[in-house]
Amino acid sequence: MATAFFYREVTQFTADDLNQLSQLLVDVVGEGASIGFLPHLSYVEARAYWSDVLGKHVKMWVAERDGVIVGTIQLHLATKPNSLHRAEIAKLMVHPTAGRQGIGRALLLMTEARARVENRSLLILDTREGDHSNQLYLSMGYQEAGRIPQYVTSADGGLDATVIYYKILS
Repeated sequence: MATAFFYREVTQFTADDLNQLSQLLVDVVGEGASIGFLPHLSYVEARAYWSDVLGKHVKMWVAERDGVIVGTIQLHLATKPNSLHRAEIAKLMVHPTAGRQGIGRALLLMTEARARVENRSLLILDTREGDHSNQLYLSMGYQEAGRIPQYVTSADGGLDATVIYYKILS
């Protein structure tokens, strides 16, 4: 029998949250995810990243299975006076052993719901060209706005394009 996933918003990190999120980040980067870090990311570097994430304008959710964090996503609320209608989706990651089980979709739906509560009508995000996440975003109604070549450094030192997406929330 499949184990159910539990989803929760994170407003404050526990020591266990920091440990698990740090390991999740190390694991997904080690598998080649392009989320701002390169392979061989150390646990110490990952923990330093998470220690600075939460804030008034950053909302975050995790997915857990049997008490272990297997996925996460962030919503960054724009703060400039002319951009209060928008937010950015960031750091959607699912552990390699938990992929293709609807976790990313569920996290994205929660983030979209919160964006509506925050009166955000436009969501934006970017992801590396060719990553599996491109299909997820397209399947959930995100529109491609364009591509930027040579945007991110890949694990092999090459430069990869990023795809920019947006979604207007109704």
